[in-house]
Amino acid sequence: MKRREFLGGVVATAAWPLVTLAQQSQSQDGPFQFGLIGDMPYTHVQEQQYQRVLAALNNADLAFVVHVGDTQNDPRGYYPNPSVGLLPCTDENYKTIFNSFQSIKHPVILTPGDNDWADCHLVREPKIDPLERLAKVRAMFYPDGRSLGQRTIPVESQSKDSQFNKYRENLRWAINGVTFATLHIVGSNDNLGRTPEMDAEQAERKVANITWMRAAFAAAKASRGIVLMTQANPGFENYWPPAAKSRYFSPFVPRGQPVPSYPAAFDDYIAALAQELESYDKPVAYLHGDTHLFRIDKPLYSKKSNRAFENFTRVETFGDPDTHWVRVTVDPGDAQLFRFDAQIIPDNVVNRRTR
Repeated sequence: MKRREFLGGVVATAAWPLVTLAQQSQSQDGPFQFGLIGDMPYTHVQEQQYQRVLAALNNADLAFVVHVGDTQNDPRGYYPNPSVGLLPCTDENYKTIFNSFQSIKHPVILTPGDNDWADCHLVREPKIDPLERLAKVRAMFYPDGRSLGQRTIPVESQSKDSQFNKYRENLRWAINGVTFATLHIVGSNDNLGRTPEMDAEQAERKVANITWMRAAFAAAKASRGIVLMTQANPGFENYWPPAAKSRYFSPFVPRGQPVPSYPAAFDDYIAALAQELESYDKPVAYLHGDTHLFRIDKPLYSKKSNRAFENFTRVETFGDPDTHWVRVTVDPGDAQLFRFDAQIIPDNVVNRRTR
């Protein structure tokens, strides 16, 4: 089987001086940018495309880069054609993606995806324990108090709270008066509905995530705005009021037929997020991956007004097979605070590629 390698390898990190989040957030007042990627690399072809994304990130002036999870293929995508890429969930995969993060000159933050641990039970041989793989991800990708990348930034971890000491992947930091937080919410229904053991894991993690989300909003009361980053697409459309649902689905559902609705593990997350937004009027960005459809919209509705929260913007980044990235500009001088620009890598565009 072909071994994959990335340019750069593991390099020594040049750490920033350790400062408090408050000091960091007040140190400057100008605009800055960061990079958003996710759901890559899955295949041998995408490994080469991913290297071009890494090169583009290294050529950009960025405060940090966030990968919103799924750093490897789903076993269900691997088995129909094992020649497409490497077997998921191996130590080799984790080491390779870690090395790729360390080849980035900017600070790097990862929030885990379902492919990174929860779906590892689908590997046929050898048998893999998803919780053991989750422990591996936590140990490898979350150094105490700092990001990954060649240049690091200080981050605060939920693991500092003794009640949630295993959740080192839930991170928070601030830059120029803007609060950033990651939430470990994953696809595959957030690991709910498979076994009693996995249901217990999801229930415990959900409490941690909601607690961390509320803490992030509390920390952001004095901020210009907040950015939440997670892997799962929580299916905002499932929670829309009937009129909005009807408008959205009318081209796809025959007239007179009920609009589809699916039970999901995300109900409590959406309820908590909407509740926080009822009393938070500053800009909020919610960044995720999971369903591999680049989009920018305002998909969360207030139960009080039945209107979309106009200060809330969802961005889903590109994912396999589309290998590009999103540049996010944070501009304190802009009333909207955030701007989102698709960064298309020319050599990764299929319909322009020569054969």
